Amino acid sequence: MKLHELQPAEGSRKVRNRVGRGTSSGNGKTSGRGQKGQKARSGGGVRLGFEGGQTPLFRTLPKRGFTNINRKEYAVVNLDTLNRFEDGTEVSPALLVETGVIKDEKSGIKVLGNGTIERKLTVKANKFSQAAKEAIEAAGGSVEVI
Repeated sequence: MKLHELQPAEGSRKVRNRVGRGTSSGNGKTSGRGQKGQKARSGGGVRLGFEGGQTPLFRTLPKRGFTNINRKEYAVVNLDTLNRFEDGTEVSPALLVETGVIKDEKSGIKVLGNGTIERKLTVKANKFSQAAKEAIEAAGGSVEVI
């Protein structure tokens, strides 16, 4: 292949549609907007959710509940997932993210008592369920609320 033989791949370069450039272009005269009406005018068109004057769907449906802007969402860790760490390890939020147990910390970490724990660990988290706290301490570990 030589420099003068280079050309783009077939179909990779699409010619821009030039609207309003004569009838033979297929988009001349009315420029693909049809005859008259709101959508044919410059700046014309209807707003989002407009249904031609009929009561829009979002106004027909009842309002329901509310969203708490101060809501905290915790990343959940169960006891059986803590068994991957060795005895005497200090399990912190940074370690959990690093090892891939959780993707991100969100508002904090909550340890739940699902499963059993066989290791003696020092667990640091924002919240613990009562069952998780008891199970960790029964296994000889300790719990630290951050």
